[in-house]
Amino acid sequence: MSRTVLVLNSGSSSVKFQLVQPDSGVSLADGTIERIGEDASAARLVVGDREVTRDNRVPDHEAALRLAFDLFDEAGAELGSVGLVAVGHRVVHGGPDLYQPTVIDDAVVRRIEELAPMAPLHNPPAVLGIAVARKVLPDLPHVAVFDTAFFHDLPPAAATYAIDRDLAGQWHIRRYGFHGTSHQYVSEQAAAYLGAPLESLSQIVLHLGNGASASAILGGRPVDTSMGLTPMEGLVMGTRSGDIDPGVLVYLWRTADMGVEEIETMLNKRAGVRGLGGEIDFRVLHQRIAGGDEEARLAYDVYIHRLRKYIGAYLALLGTTDVITFTAGVGENDASVRRDALSGLAPLGIELDEHLNDSPAKTARRISADASPTTVLVVPTNEELAIARACVQVI
Repeated sequence: MSRTVLVLNSGSSSVKFQLVQPDSGVSLADGTIERIGEDASAARLVVGDREVTRDNRVPDHEAALRLAFDLFDEAGAELGSVGLVAVGHRVVHGGPDLYQPTVIDDAVVRRIEELAPMAPLHNPPAVLGIAVARKVLPDLPHVAVFDTAFFHDLPPAAATYAIDRDLAGQWHIRRYGFHGTSHQYVSEQAAAYLGAPLESLSQIVLHLGNGASASAILGGRPVDTSMGLTPMEGLVMGTRSGDIDPGVLVYLWRTADMGVEEIETMLNKRAGVRGLGGEIDFRVLHQRIAGGDEEARLAYDVYIHRLRKYIGAYLALLGTTDVITFTAGVGENDASVRRDALSGLAPLGIELDEHLNDSPAKTARRISADASPTTVLVVPTNEELAIARACVQVI
């Protein structure tokens, strides 16, 4: 029987789970529970030709994980009969010490919990997912794969904040970067698509989902990324602000009498596209813009403006860029975002083919014009496969 890994990805408002055969890359089952904690949640599991769905409210991540295991039973995919060899857990923040794929024990769980202030939307649900999975599947090795791993060796000039050196050292303050599993996987897939050695390419990868990040990659190694100490820095995101003047936080604390937790909640959950336009679903946002909604238009324009700034910065940092790749939910599916992010950049060697860009295809594909010196790709990310392969390397 082929080896199989159950991969759990507990995000800020969703849980994704897959049964993956790391050797072949085949996904045996694929499930998602979305809108956790909102009035209407949505759960879906596909096993072969069978699909199981639920639309009842899921109050928190623990309930979501228990529902995921119920869905497997309902779909007839008994986890004890599929050759499971490990459970892989996506963990967003590993701090300065946890960056290699790591077999989970109680000490590792405690360390992930301690790092929650650096990733308050992500590490706590990951810990819950680990706890539930270890109870349900106690005889399997559980492996943590860290979002920060790919960026662990960022050049010092990119990783270092210009603050008091001793203070930064005492509290391990540096730019860690996130979505590393996706950036590494997509950059490798882009090289494979082009039939070029990874070591020969300069790349910009744009991971655009509810969380969003950009990276500049030279010869397969990252030289910069948009997220920092926490997943709040950088691009405008679904509910997170991205870059913001730190003086704004002091001003809100001193003048608006807002507490630290209140400010943190606002920056994580009531900022970004939702904070400006009241919506995180770009399909709805486009509909509202078409109807003349000025708040939706401003939210979209701010999102695109910030994205173009990072693309420009990384073009300057790399000097020459062989390939720009869009990935994740928005990057893979929103042709308007891709077009607006790169419009007017033909003098810099970047030109889209509008017909290719508008294609609804779901596979890796080129969307740049034939004459464009820089190739532009859409490459679906597959963090679950990358996590599964990391797990079997460890065990």
